[in-house]
Amino acid sequence: MTDSLLLTYDRLGVGRITLNRPEVHNAFNEDLINALDEAIDSLACNAAVRVVVMAGNGKSFSAGADLNWMKRTADYDFAENSIDALRFGEMLGRLASMPKPVVGVIQGPAYGGGVGLVAACDIVIASEAAAFMLSEVKLGLIPAVISPYVVRAIGARQARRYFLSAERIDPATARVLGLVHEVVADGELEAAADAMITRLLKNSPAAMAASKDLIDAVSDRPTDRAVIKDTAQRIAEARASADGREGIAAFLEKRKPVWPEQG
Repeated sequence: MTDSLLLTYDRLGVGRITLNRPEVHNAFNEDLINALDEAIDSLACNAAVRVVVMAGNGKSFSAGADLNWMKRTADYDFAENSIDALRFGEMLGRLASMPKPVVGVIQGPAYGGGVGLVAACDIVIASEAAAFMLSEVKLGLIPAVISPYVVRAIGARQARRYFLSAERIDPATARVLGLVHEVVADGELEAAADAMITRLLKNSPAAMAASKDLIDAVSDRPTDRAVIKDTAQRIAEARASADGREGIAAFLEKRKPVWPEQG
């Protein structure tokens, strides 16, 4: 881990990944991408971590690609650019598929790749000071690696506008589009994030992981016999699981559930 990223976790089971390059608006370079990859893997594998928070230090959440990194990639050949882009893409994929809820806490502007990081989070709470822009076409580039997550968040029709226009998206519009779930005043951001974290910590870790997998299994698929059978099997497995038995017992006994330790 480098100083460009902070990784912490507390006794409640909250792991926090904080982008820590405020002097360059938390722009991505090779070191930050590698550090993010390591942090995501560390938290995903840590059974004590139940919720992950993605945040940034300074005025910006992330300005996208670091200028010096962009200068280096301009001299790369096709093979080198493919390897470089794949590293970023694989990091986003690991974040999106993490078997724990990921809460994005967006305190300031997110541009380019920073929007991809936002879209890869499960739940996003943004400050009124935030702003979003898919600015790649201004540079003769395309938002390729981040596109699966952004299109999944805002839909293909809205992506046609914002991928092509590269216009600034204010927080209220981002909420309507589905990129963020909640917009709060700047001074209320941490309180809103804490409220969501508290809500998530009450839930079954195994059921939340299974719910994330369920969404991927049914998204953009017709509700055919295979999907119906698969979803029936999934709820049958959940009912028979340790968390399912404990959750139902706690509900019937009018007590708080005690979730089994996750292996």
